Amino acid sequence: MSLLVKSNARGRTMVELAEGELQYVGFAAYRLSLGETLPVAAGDKELCLVLLSGRVGIHGEAPGQGAFNWDNLGDRQSVFEDKSPFAAYLPPGSQAQVVALSDAQVAVCAAPGSTITDLGPRLIRPETMKRSVRGKGANTRYVCDILPDSEPAHSLLVVEVRTPSGHSSSYPPHKHDTDDLPHQSFLEETYYHQINPPQGFVFQRVYTDDRSIDQAMAVENNDLVVVPKGYHPVSVPYGYESYYLNVMAGPKRVWQFHNDPQHSWLLDL
Repeated sequence: MSLLVKSNARGRTMVELAEGELQYVGFAAYRLSLGETLPVAAGDKELCLVLLSGRVGIHGEAPGQGAFNWDNLGDRQSVFEDKSPFAAYLPPGSQAQVVALSDAQVAVCAAPGSTITDLGPRLIRPETMKRSVRGKGANTRYVCDILPDSEPAHSLLVVEVRTPSGHSSSYPPHKHDTDDLPHQSFLEETYYHQINPPQGFVFQRVYTDDRSIDQAMAVENNDLVVVPKGYHPVSVPYGYESYYLNVMAGPKRVWQFHNDPQHSWLLDL
């Protein structure tokens, strides 16, 4: 199967991972016009709603937790602004409406939830998110932890990354597809991409040691790359800037990765 999910140029759904494509991770990204409403139902999943751009209100209720109403959220017009996003965590059984207070883009990240935990719905504000710089030289990129493993959830891990023009990211190539803690954890992953300017493209390769998976993709604005297993580096051509939103989930909520030994020497540069 192709690991590249192409985006829709028009309509509310920008890109969506087909149901059942991955065992643990679900993803969709939407564009909303002023006044438009997006209904969201968690079902047996837990959700993280990420406001990519624009302003919205989020209103709904969660079983045993009552109603939640978060108004006038959002203060960035592009994912390429040097700002963290607003996000919201919704436990299983939640029902919500996302109301666009301007033109907006919203990502819905999903993973298996649990009704055993007492996690309730919560707003994740930008100022609570850890921001960091990773790598050096042409491997430098800028990371914002939206829902890291240090914050409560059952399965979901969510992070966004901006990579400058001419740089590489998720590099040296690494993987997290083996349940071998503390050395490596098993986590499926999706990469939702945006490009600045939007007519550009980036390259992403997904490959395994035995090359049972080995796909190199030219990824355009709003496309989604699926990583069921294997290494998954990204390269950004000169003149364009990369943004991607990562969603990870697996049987254990721990991010522990393994570098490709053929390229680990790069860490010594």
